[in-house]
Amino acid sequence: MRLTLILLGAAFCAPGQTLSTHWEELTGPDFQQAIAKAQNTCVLPFGIIEKHGPQLPLGTDLINVRYASLQGAGQEYAVVFPEYYFGQIFEAKHEPGTVAYSAKLQLELLQETTDEMSRNGCKKILIVNGHGGNNHLIPFFAQSQLDAPHDYVVYAMMSHSNPPGRPALKTKVDQHAGESETAHTLVSRPDLVHLDRAGSESGADQNRLDLPAGVYTGIWWYAKFPDHYAGDGAPATKELGEFDMKAWADSIANAIRAVKADQVSPRLQEEFYRKSLMPSETKQ
Repeated sequence: MRLTLILLGAAFCAPGQTLSTHWEELTGPDFQQAIAKAQNTCVLPFGIIEKHGPQLPLGTDLINVRYASLQGAGQEYAVVFPEYYFGQIFEAKHEPGTVAYSAKLQLELLQETTDEMSRNGCKKILIVNGHGGNNHLIPFFAQSQLDAPHDYVVYAMMSHSNPPGRPALKTKVDQHAGESETAHTLVSRPDLVHLDRAGSESGADQNRLDLPAGVYTGIWWYAKFPDHYAGDGAPATKELGEFDMKAWADSIANAIRAVKADQVSPRLQEEFYRKSLMPSETKQ
């Protein structure tokens, strides 16, 4: 029956027509074709809504991660989920425009989102992180998939490395809304970048904590960067942005290829689920 639906859907897509990688742009019949073409692989770009210095839009992480994901999916076809910004950003609640959902809702909404993606045919879901505040949330979410059986596998792409030849940075501190992130947005949405405002606030590290290495406290970021600005975006160039965004997109395309080819994770996950129901019978 499912195969019949896919074949019927093909009649609505003109010969030679290119299927969009944007989930929200596909028609129902085209979506069936897209899932088949993607080999049931979908990408969930994960951003946030928060202040990004005085020069960048609140949705910088969201804009950049979806741009890179769409570019990657353009190289290796996958269906890319719409804008998703329901992550961890408590450290910026004091800044205007920040949208910070409760920890409970973050996990519940992400679980229901991936469940719904699976119900629509996404059996391999690649979450691409675009926000540093999600560095603990997303791996925990991926690990929590072992708590109960799922008919899909969650993969998390937390970072990527740049190839040789990257243009040299002009700044020493380059983190949130700094030189690199500003350069990236000069590529994804140059119309929203206000370089002339980049120097109106300080992005210097205040270094106000004195704790031993390995001791963590949630206020660490505010202690270092109370204005939620880490670096200086003024020296950013489109050249740097183009290099970084291409490297990011290439890495996402490679990840999509690897996820499509991965037959081991689904098999081992299913094996784990079976064993976890009867641990007393697990061979020791």
